Amino acid sequence: MPHLDPLPSPRHSTLHRFLRIFRLLALLSIIIAAIAVVLVARGDPATHVHMLIATALGAGLTVLLGTALMTLAFLSSSSGHDEQVSRTHQENHEE
Repeated sequence: MPHLDPLPSPRHSTLHRFLRIFRLLALLSIIIAAIAVVLVARGDPATHVHMLIATALGAGLTVLLGTALMTLAFLSSSSGHDEQVSRTHQENHEE
């Protein structure tokens, strides 16, 4: 008789969801960094390579960090952890 696959743990499924979303956001970050480099290069013909590298890293990592933090906030909200903490906080203040 075949064995049924066990249900994935909530932690594993949340991590899988985060990584799936994060891959798309990394691609978005690379695209935005490329656009920023093109705009900087078109603006000044005497732009040095160091400036282009700094622009790519600055724009890309800023977008990546911001979107990663927003994704974590979204996943935390959808997992129910926020309601549990809020409920515990309210119970402590009522006592």
